[in-house]
Amino acid sequence: MLVSAVLDMVQAAPVPNPQPIAPPGLDKPITTILGWAKWGVIVSGVAGLLICGAQMAIGRKNRSSFAADGASGIPWVLGGLSLAATASGIVGMFLR
Repeated sequence: MLVSAVLDMVQAAPVPNPQPIAPPGLDKPITTILGWAKWGVIVSGVAGLLICGAQMAIGRKNRSSFAADGASGIPWVLGGLSLAATASGIVGMFLR
């Protein structure tokens, strides 16, 4: 009985859900850091795809495993780019 009364009190209390607010003075530096990270992901994605293409081109003659490594790297690069592109949406989904 006592446990049920305590559980009823806990369930009845609303859980606060405030909007996210950046600490004063940190919103601009954090936006800059996130912009740099986004730029780094874009550069890494382009470089990754270029490397995969180079491996496939170099491995075309007598190095089939090198070409296969390049081809198998493409889904990893695209997966990383997809995750980076949807990161803010994924985080926002969990914090609503």
